[in-house]
Amino acid sequence: MYTLVNNTSQKNLLDELTESLTECRQFYFNIAFISYSGVQLLLDSFKIATEKGVKGKFITGTYLNFTDPKAVRRVKAFAGVDVRVFLATKTQGFHPKAYIFEYDSFYKIIIGSSNLTNYALKSNIEWNLQVIAKNDESNQEFLNDLKGSFHDIWEKSLVTSEDYMVEFERHYQGVRYQDTIHSSDFNARQLFTYPLMPRLTPNVMQTKAIQELALLRENGNDRAIAVAATGTGKTFMAAFDVQQVKPKKMLFLVHRETILEKSLESFAKVVAVPKNKMGLLTGNKKSYGADYLFATIQTMSREYEQYERDEFDYIVIDEAHHATSPSYQKVIDYFKPDFLLGMTATPERSDEGNVFDLFGNNLAVDVRLREALKEGLLVPFHYYGITDQSDVDLSDNTLRPDEIAEKLNISSRVDFIVEKMRFYGHDDSKRRVLGFCITKKHAAFMAAEFNKRGILSSYLTGEDTQDERQRQIRLLESETAQLEVIFTVDIFNEGIDIPSVNTVLMLRPTESPIVFTQQIGRGLRIAERKEFLTVLDFIGNYSKSFLIAIALYGSRSVSKKEITHAVRRDFRNIPGPSNIRMDKIAKEQILNQLENENFYTFKYLKEDYQTFKNALGGKVPYHLQDYLTLEGAPDPILFFSKSVSQNKSNNYIEFLKIVEKTDEKIQALVADKKFMDIYTKLLSYLPLKRPHEFAILEICLSQKTFTKAEAYRQVAKYVDGDQKNTTNHALETFNFEYADKKEQKEVKIIEKISEDGYTFHKDLSIALTNHEQKHFISDAIHYGLLRYQLAFGHQNLGYPFLKLYSEYTQREVGLMANYRNTHSAFRGSTLQNELNGNHYFLFVDLHKEEDIEDNINYKDKFISQSQFQWETPNATRIHSKRGKELTRNSEHEKVIHLFVRKYKTVNNVTQRYTYIGTADGISHQNEKPIEIQYKLHHKMPIALYQEFEPENVSF
Repeated sequence: MYTLVNNTSQKNLLDELTESLTECRQFYFNIAFISYSGVQLLLDSFKIATEKGVKGKFITGTYLNFTDPKAVRRVKAFAGVDVRVFLATKTQGFHPKAYIFEYDSFYKIIIGSSNLTNYALKSNIEWNLQVIAKNDESNQEFLNDLKGSFHDIWEKSLVTSEDYMVEFERHYQGVRYQDTIHSSDFNARQLFTYPLMPRLTPNVMQTKAIQELALLRENGNDRAIAVAATGTGKTFMAAFDVQQVKPKKMLFLVHRETILEKSLESFAKVVAVPKNKMGLLTGNKKSYGADYLFATIQTMSREYEQYERDEFDYIVIDEAHHATSPSYQKVIDYFKPDFLLGMTATPERSDEGNVFDLFGNNLAVDVRLREALKEGLLVPFHYYGITDQSDVDLSDNTLRPDEIAEKLNISSRVDFIVEKMRFYGHDDSKRRVLGFCITKKHAAFMAAEFNKRGILSSYLTGEDTQDERQRQIRLLESETAQLEVIFTVDIFNEGIDIPSVNTVLMLRPTESPIVFTQQIGRGLRIAERKEFLTVLDFIGNYSKSFLIAIALYGSRSVSKKEITHAVRRDFRNIPGPSNIRMDKIAKEQILNQLENENFYTFKYLKEDYQTFKNALGGKVPYHLQDYLTLEGAPDPILFFSKSVSQNKSNNYIEFLKIVEKTDEKIQALVADKKFMDIYTKLLSYLPLKRPHEFAILEICLSQKTFTKAEAYRQVAKYVDGDQKNTTNHALETFNFEYADKKEQKEVKIIEKISEDGYTFHKDLSIALTNHEQKHFISDAIHYGLLRYQLAFGHQNLGYPFLKLYSEYTQREVGLMANYRNTHSAFRGSTLQNELNGNHYFLFVDLHKEEDIEDNINYKDKFISQSQFQWETPNATRIHSKRGKELTRNSEHEKVIHLFVRKYKTVNNVTQRYTYIGTADGISHQNEKPIEIQYKLHHKMPIALYQEFEPENVSF
């Protein structure tokens, strides 16, 4: 039996090795290059295997000075694993990649291109052939050759005695940072460059941003904001855009002087401006006449009037989340540049205003942690979820932080943490650890206990000065200082740059996916000699441990079933070579909690809101856009969604009235019924499945009437290509041309006043004259458009306007299809035939309701990732016009669109359909109903396919 193992989303080499190590009775590895990043991923499997008595022989080599002796030491520490090293010479290299597993009656052999590194095991393009060979006469010749060859190399290889290892390590350290050492990350290797003409090229994020910025300027916009995770290269991104614009004069504003010179140096490497034309404006340096001026806001806010208002053609504001403050506002209001660019990793709202509004709600790029990992802009992480000690009982939900700390502050738990820290090890020669604690007392205890065990540690809290924090950070980053661990309470969650951190310890119960994500993010910065981050999370019997799974999944706009599926599959959806593993007990605990937790109860939603509010420092999140500011924020649409059971509110303001009972501003807004009707109507469109309606509504913020031509231009800002037909449909929908009798009684947003002219309804116009109400209307419109941009970008999805694997209600599909009939009629049927009769829309519930009648209990199911079986309604006959069009649709030039959901409802919440794409009938049978086999035009991703639990997939 032959199988190709090639690091697909379905299965990667790591999965295969993890499974095989724990099930075989003996193994033989013959691998040219091994790194600690690869070995660490297999530590648990080696431990389980050797505890079961599995024996192993492991050969690696010194070819190209790649293999890390630290990795060799770690493997040879396992009892039963014998490690030898082949000594390569100038005339004979060593380049095999073979993994051999011996079972009772057969051998599993994997030979191919993968070395033992985290990239090779998970994300590189690799080809490995897996062969299952029975240990019988038919395979004896092959197996004898294989074992004989391994034995010959084994005998020629050196025993890894302590004397040999000392010499091996001495040699490795001597050459480690020379060009002869090649990182397992090909992109990190030093490549040849011509010394007289160094050339920098933008990374994926930077390329995306400068393309979007160019498009925004083409559409007449004069400002934009770029959101990207710390360490992804925002300063270079700004430099690349300035280079493409080539302004005569440019101003770069920063909040902290410490990063000013570094920013100038970054620009000097990119822009075609002599360095002597660049200068600094700070308290000590006054380069007033520089063409490209890099200034602190503290200095510029005092001296801006020395410049003409149009002095600078291009202004960049770094750390733009500070830009709503008064010092920034007076500078921004004074200057009139051709273009204003803001950059931030955390676009959080301040008391002074919304950073998105300040930059015209023009989002150039939004690269959060998950996408940054996918694109290799941050180092990968290896997460290990470890069941905490049994004598640490956190099951009482009412425990205060100080009471939790008391339960955590036990010496035996420290021994357990140190044991695990040493077992999993770390990247690089020096351990650099951030440990996140629950209270100051907890942090002090951990530091003292680690020091007792010979691991030099300190702790920092909010009471320590900035100077003291920086001193401790310098000691941690130093190659010569002995400090290895800093324990902290919250202060390193965000905004702190310690690139060399290679280990993060989660030592407190997780109460917020936002904080959890921020803490992991502290260790993901790329640094020299750092290949990956180790994250050790000690999971106690805390009732909200399931929040860890939500944080690791990386999106709050997903269902419980998707998160549960991800936990079962060890989060294979995590991008790149990052890896997530939970031990059996921790995984079962989280799965049980997910099973019993109802994400749609008002109690859960209220707690979710409160956690988010706490993450904002206790400030009330009055606006929907606030939820775009922090990674891991809840989906605010759930707070007022009509599909959610127990929902007590029609819109977000009504939800705030319930949770913020004494807020006078909210009470006043709710009291205005006409405004509430308008606001509720606007929010009923969320989340947007197309931007056309809200793009048109954006006009209302600046003018009272508009023409079709103005609507076309406005939509063009958000969608590529000709959108006139869909824009017309949006206008017709606004004008109630497709509303039923009930909908005719709802509040109207837009009215047609001539063949080409439109105005906004008088109630909306009145609301827009009220400053507070206009603010909430503007927030709703811009939240909808920003969220749409994040999900869909500018992509023209065609006609109908459907995105593959997105979720829709039947009515939303009618809207996306420009259905020019009563929209409520596009519901309640499993089959719709619209768009001039050329398109069929199939809506399928895989799991039928228990009381469904036998004659409509259709046998609909996925056959494979590329094939779906569907049964027609009983009334459809095989020789009828519809029967022919459904069974042989391509022959009749009909398009079949397939929408599938697993259940009609979950926890009394109606589920949306997932759009699987278009399909063609390839075979059919039976007369009533007709069973049709459809070939999907797009092969389904394995994760989505398995979510639907097809019959031929095991878990």
